Amino acid sequence: MMVRIDKEKCIGCGSCAAVCPAVFKMNEEIFKAEVIDIEATAPCVKEAIELCPTQAISGDE
Repeated sequence: MMVRIDKEKCIGCGSCAAVCPAVFKMNEEIFKAEVIDIEATAPCVKEAIELCPTQAISGDE
């Protein structure tokens, strides 16, 4: 799955990094989430997509 975060939509809540730390991390300088592994296959990616309050995360299978 190709994972992306729309930095304009991201509010830096950290829910993605909390549920899927192998794929997402918080950038403390800009207070936004970043993707560590853009081709992640972890099941938690789908959970992170669903939990994102601003729908900033997308994934193409």
